[in-house]
Amino acid sequence: MSTTVVQTAGVMRAADVRALLGDPPPAFLIEEADAAAKRAYYELRRHAFVEQQGLFDRSDLDERDEDPRTIVLIARDSRGEVIGGVRLGSAASGPDLGWWQGGRLVTAAVTRGVGAALVRAACARAEAEGVLRFDATVQLSTHRFFQRLGWETVRPTTVAGSPHMLMRWPINRIARLTEATKSELGPLLQGIGPAGFVGDDGAPVPGSELIAACDAILPSMVERDPEWAGWCSVLVNVNDLAAMGAAPVGLLDALGARDASAASRVLSGLRKAADAYGLPILGGHTQLGVPAALSVTALGRTAHPVAGGGGRPGHQVRLTADLAGGWRPGYAGRQWDSTSHRRPEELRGMLAAVGNARPSAAKDVSMAGVVGTLGMLAEASGCAAVLDVAAVPKPEAASMGDWLTCFPGFAMLTAGPQELDAGPAASAVCGELTTGQGVVLRWPDGDVTEALSAGVTGMGAA
Repeated sequence: MSTTVVQTAGVMRAADVRALLGDPPPAFLIEEADAAAKRAYYELRRHAFVEQQGLFDRSDLDERDEDPRTIVLIARDSRGEVIGGVRLGSAASGPDLGWWQGGRLVTAAVTRGVGAALVRAACARAEAEGVLRFDATVQLSTHRFFQRLGWETVRPTTVAGSPHMLMRWPINRIARLTEATKSELGPLLQGIGPAGFVGDDGAPVPGSELIAACDAILPSMVERDPEWAGWCSVLVNVNDLAAMGAAPVGLLDALGARDASAASRVLSGLRKAADAYGLPILGGHTQLGVPAALSVTALGRTAHPVAGGGGRPGHQVRLTADLAGGWRPGYAGRQWDSTSHRRPEELRGMLAAVGNARPSAAKDVSMAGVVGTLGMLAEASGCAAVLDVAAVPKPEAASMGDWLTCFPGFAMLTAGPQELDAGPAASAVCGELTTGQGVVLRWPDGDVTEALSAGVTGMGAA
C-alpha cells in the first residue's frame, strides 16, 4: 500500500506550527512570592515610586508589608527574573472581615499584559480567599486601565499627597448564590402558603396549634454521604420549626434508595439525629430500587407562631449561631457542622430560643446563607436590610465570605428588640431593617456595598 503526500500551495500558518509543536512557553508566569522574590519586588517598587515618580522620599514600604497576612504575587519572565508584582491583604488591622485591599502594582517589563495579568490574578486570589470587598487606590494615570479590567470607580482620594482614585472589584458571590437557589421561587409558588406566612419556614395547620415543615435533601448528597444526609434531613426540619417558635413533636420520612444497604445508611443518620433531638419518627415511606431521594416532614406545636415577614423598618437584626464545630469533610466552605457533636440538651436548648423570646420575625439560615436568608426575611417583611459585617458572630476557622454564604448548622436571624438565649450559641445584634429592598453590607469605615439589589425569591411581602 502506498501513500501519496500532496503539498498544497501557500505557506504554513502559525496555527499549523502550534498544532505540530505545541504552544510556545508563555512570556511570563505569575506566582506567590517567596522571600527572594519579595526583595526583588520591593526593589522594583523603590525604583518606580521613589526614584522615578517621587511619590515617597526614601521608601514606599509600610505596615502592610510587615503584616504576615499580606500576599505578594509576582510575575517572572522566561529567565526567572521578577518583572512585576502586586500585594493584597486585609484592609483592617484587626480580625479579617473579608475586606481586602490591593496595591503597589508595579511592572518593569516591556512584555505586554504583565500588569493586567497581575491585577486579574489578585482579583481571583481575593475571591478564592473568601473576600467580599476588594478595593484599590490607583493613580489617575491608571484609572482607565482598571476600568477596562472591570473595576468600579468609588471616589477620588489622596495617597502620599498625590491624587488617586478608590476603585472596587465587583464581587457578586452572594447575588450569584441567591440567584441560583431562590430567584425563581416566586412565579413557581404563587398562591401557595397561608396569609401572613407566605414563604415561611413552616406553615400553621388551620384550626390547630400544629406547625408543619418539610425539606428535601439533594440527591447527590444522599448518594455520596448517606449518614450525613439522614442527619441533615432532621436538622433542617427542626430548625424550620424552631424559627416558627414551635416545639417539635415528630417526624415523617420519605426515602428512595437503590438497595437496602443504601437505605440503611440514610436511616442510621436519621435515627441518630431524631434521638439527639428527642423526636419520634412517626412513619413515612421507603422504596428500594430507585434513585436516591430523601425528604422529611416535621410537626411542631405553638400557640404563637413567629412569622418570617413580621419585621418592620427600624427593627434590629440579630444573628444567633452555634460557632462550634467545623467544616463537614467534603463540604469545606459550604456546610458547617456545629450539631453532630452537641449534647442533646444543648441541641434542644437552641431550638427553644425563638419560641421563648418570640421576636417580631425569624428565619433559620438556609442554603442561601446568612445574607440570602436576611434578604428573604426583609423581602417577606416588605423591607430592606443592612448587615454590619464587623458585628456578625463568626467562627475563627471560617472566612467571612464562606460564613455568610454557607449552611451554618444552627443559625437564626431575628428582627425586633428581643434577645435570644440559645445556650451555647452566640448571639449579637448585627444590623437593622430599613425602607426599600435588598441587602447592603456596612463596613467599619462606614462604606456600604450592595449584596442583594432586590428581593430574593420574588414572592414579595408576606
